[in-house]
Amino acid sequence: MALEPSKLRDSSLEELDQEEKDLREQIWKLQLQRSTGQVADPHKTRAARKDLARVLTVRRERELSARKGRRG
Repeated sequence: MALEPSKLRDSSLEELDQEEKDLREQIWKLQLQRSTGQVADPHKTRAARKDLARVLTVRRERELSARKGRRG
């Protein structure tokens, strides 16, 4: 299931960090399964990478807004 950006934006920084960690681990496991020929659903890797990109995007948005807030 794809992560909703609106739900991610409501999450705390700690929750985003944990989600990033979980997704990176999931991607690693899926890549390992693919290399050993045990993949049940090859589309899960792509979905996990997209979810990771969503998490990283929300973290970057927060970083930029905090930086902008300090300047002005």
